[in-house]
Amino acid sequence: MKYILLLPFIILSFQLTAQDVNLSSEVYPEFKECENTDYSNQAQCFNQTLVNYIVSNFEEPEVVQAESYKGQLTIIFEVDESGEFQLIYLDAAYDELKAEIQRVFKSLPEIKPATYNGRAIHMQFKMPLRIPLQKNVVVEPVKEEDEIELREEKELVAITQSETNALSEYEKIKSDKFTSPRYTSQINIPLSHEFYSRFDAEFNEIGTNTHSASKPLMFSEVNPYYDFKENRDEMLQDRKTFAGRKLWNEHLVRFQTEKYWFTIDPGFDLQIGKDFEQTEHDFTYNNGREFIIQGGLGEKFNFYSVIYESQGRYAQYYNNFAESIRPAGGDPAIIPGRGIAKTFMDDGYDYPVAEGYLSYTPSEFINIQFGHGNNFIGDGYRSLLLSDNPSPYPYLKLNTKFWKIKYTNTWMSLRDVRPAVTNSGSFRTKYIANHYLSLNISKRLNLGFFESVMWENDNDRGFDLNYLNPVIFYRAIEFATGADGGNAIIGLTGKYKISNQMYAYGQWLIDEFSSSDVFGGEGSWKNKLGFQAGLKYFNAFNVDNLYLQAEYNQVRPYTYSHNSITLNYAHNNQSMAHLWGANFREIIGIARYKRDRWYGAAKFIYGERGFDFSKTGDYYGQDIYRNEEDRPFDTGVEIGQGNTTNSFYSELEAGYIVNPTTNLKLFASFIYRDFNPQFNTSTNFENSTTWINFGLRTDIFNWYFDY
Repeated sequence: MKYILLLPFIILSFQLTAQDVNLSSEVYPEFKECENTDYSNQAQCFNQTLVNYIVSNFEEPEVVQAESYKGQLTIIFEVDESGEFQLIYLDAAYDELKAEIQRVFKSLPEIKPATYNGRAIHMQFKMPLRIPLQKNVVVEPVKEEDEIELREEKELVAITQSETNALSEYEKIKSDKFTSPRYTSQINIPLSHEFYSRFDAEFNEIGTNTHSASKPLMFSEVNPYYDFKENRDEMLQDRKTFAGRKLWNEHLVRFQTEKYWFTIDPGFDLQIGKDFEQTEHDFTYNNGREFIIQGGLGEKFNFYSVIYESQGRYAQYYNNFAESIRPAGGDPAIIPGRGIAKTFMDDGYDYPVAEGYLSYTPSEFINIQFGHGNNFIGDGYRSLLLSDNPSPYPYLKLNTKFWKIKYTNTWMSLRDVRPAVTNSGSFRTKYIANHYLSLNISKRLNLGFFESVMWENDNDRGFDLNYLNPVIFYRAIEFATGADGGNAIIGLTGKYKISNQMYAYGQWLIDEFSSSDVFGGEGSWKNKLGFQAGLKYFNAFNVDNLYLQAEYNQVRPYTYSHNSITLNYAHNNQSMAHLWGANFREIIGIARYKRDRWYGAAKFIYGERGFDFSKTGDYYGQDIYRNEEDRPFDTGVEIGQGNTTNSFYSELEAGYIVNPTTNLKLFASFIYRDFNPQFNTSTNFENSTTWINFGLRTDIFNWYFDY
């Protein structure tokens, strides 16, 4: 009976022993500090001891301090059967961070390994480590089915999908250190006269095999001669906070891996001003907001896109011009260089704009771009061949560069938006194909040949495949398609480097060439010619960053026009070349100076133009949208004929570059314009304008107010 009474105690004792054995079947690795810790607290002690060791021994790399980096490292490690720590996987934004983690783990002491039923085993752990270091780090054991094979070489290895799902695909999407890859990419340098003036001297030094006339240039073309990143870094400020860095130094969003990169930025074009001759309104303004995204996929493919949403009201002379080129359909204006505008608050204009392109470089010799924007041919402030004066348009461009040659082919689709040619409510489509060959004759002399042809969609012709051939003379194709099959112009360009501080440049435009008329001395209307001559002087008078430019332009009457009025050299009621159209001469003086983030510019333009006395009377050759058959005479044609007008334009601007990475500028400008026609008409009358502006703008395109 007494043995029966002992039976419950024996059974209870056996159950407790079995439970203890089960609990102790798997034991955590053990630091010396955890030797006297009971089983239930072993994991916590291991975790806390490891974290304390890492925090105490970790030394933050200098690059991390300089960038004020905040982020998270992902670490996978194991404690092997001998009690040694082995790193398996490490993901960090900087190589310096990876090196420091490896150093700390190598310094960890040998500890008692994990055991299972008393047998030493390895155990793997996953640990996210936050930078700056924080002690709320969680060390989690990796499940057996998710363990990663430890390489014999004991190197840090990347996790592949076939090896483990310990890290999800999403967790692995993290940015490496951002190295500003835009500056070595095939992204275009935005068309900004001020920005291009910064590297003009270095890009055109004597002996360089460069080609500067076909614009926009790509960063990869210019960066070997002008280090964009180094010059940008010289302007960076010591900003520690996230908001401070983004406002003054960096892109808003930036992401980079070995295979791709992109940036996202807001842009602004905010202006407030006063036209002192305007009595109807108290002020002028432009309220422009932009969204800019750019990037690269691999080394050969880049993309760029910007969307503008803007409203504005400007000086009265500018408003008058914008309304004078209004499109069919009831919209009140076309903002020059921007696009069609609708009415905003009764007295302003609302004009959305979108630009962008894809850039593909299949080999080191060729770049292909398909986009919507502007192009420019020339080294001057103006271009008589192809300018960024009109609204953006769709284009396909092929740049080929080898030996001493750069060859640019551009195919464009343009619109004629006048009521007289609009068909069933849709604008008239026409096309342009042009090519420009730039050849470095010597280390000082560059010559270029330009040819362009325009045709319209007559007889459902569409885009004529004849002009897709990039190595053919368009003039011959135009002749073969019929006398009125197209409108061709040709041009010559030249540049001579006088020294590393100075070069001369020029253009010669031929719209229609008849040797007997040109050399006959009678001033034939067929002498549709243009001429440009200019000089640039860098670090003028040994003053660093002082840039001076002088330029002369003239275009004879009837140039760019055509007897088939849809074939004029224009788009959206704006000239594809000089913004004054034809029948003018002008002289331009420009001075620029930059120091650190501060800059200043002065521009003076004096010109003579010949306008018509009315839109339906005799045509004197300025308005390229009129029919040249309305000319009053065939000979004795000269620049300034018709309603002769003298104009003077001056513009002063001073500003501060808020963010050199995005080219965000705070500025103030002063414009004085004096316009004096021989006779006042409804469209051209004597007026004088004094206009001041203050603003904040992302300088990625050129505003032209010198109409």
